[in-house]
Amino acid sequence: MNLTEIDIEAIVRTRMGEKSRFVPRFVFAWLKRLIHQDFINEYLRQGREGVDFCQGVIEYLGVTVDVEGKENLPAQDMGYCTFVSNHPLGAIDGVTLGAVLGKHYEGKIKYLVNDFLMNLKGLAPLCVPVNKIGNQARNLPEMVERIFSGENHVIMFPAGLCSRRTNGVVSDLPWQKTFVIKSRQHHHDVVPIHFYGENSSRFYRVANFCKRFRLPNFAMALLPDEMYRSRGKHYRVVIGKPIPWETFDKSRTPMKWAEFVKQEVYKL
Repeated sequence: MNLTEIDIEAIVRTRMGEKSRFVPRFVFAWLKRLIHQDFINEYLRQGREGVDFCQGVIEYLGVTVDVEGKENLPAQDMGYCTFVSNHPLGAIDGVTLGAVLGKHYEGKIKYLVNDFLMNLKGLAPLCVPVNKIGNQARNLPEMVERIFSGENHVIMFPAGLCSRRTNGVVSDLPWQKTFVIKSRQHHHDVVPIHFYGENSSRFYRVANFCKRFRLPNFAMALLPDEMYRSRGKHYRVVIGKPIPWETFDKSRTPMKWAEFVKQEVYKL
């Protein structure tokens, strides 16, 4: 699907197939309220796409952002880069980086994103979808290779999921090594970014509950509501100095280099 508007019932029925007939109608009504379907669709009807879509989301939500370290952004003639960030919010942080970096690099950016986001027609042009389950999982290496070998800068959240709260501290889950391996392979310097922000306490409680009892990640269903709650908020983004791709040598494993970059992000 490539939707101008979101219909959560249609999406669920498509994904669940025949099993969806067992879902009561009130559940779909609850889901529509939970994700603020009408609020989202009011924006989607504006028809904005690409970087303009990202900028429009910020404006629609009334979010303000201070960006520090713009002088660290490599010049356009310096080759393509991999921009890696912590992922504290799961939504507004992504579109904010799309707006900031997309404007600076004249739209030459791509995200690796959950394939669910491909349902948003306006965001789809910037995205390469990732689904780690199902048939698409077999094609994941090819899709990652495609984004790094293309003529775009790459935006990644190496934790995969948004941050969690542990012992009162909000921080990313362990970072995956893909960005290290592919940045080295394709000679992408890595630019660290620290996005300052937190979700609601409810989000972290649900996420930790699911982890504790080994349940599916139901916290993801709360992300549209977290984005809705970000209306009128102010965020801070700090861009660090690029890390040359040659840094990622064999003195450490790719996983340890990923952890190194993560720590550099949190120092910003």
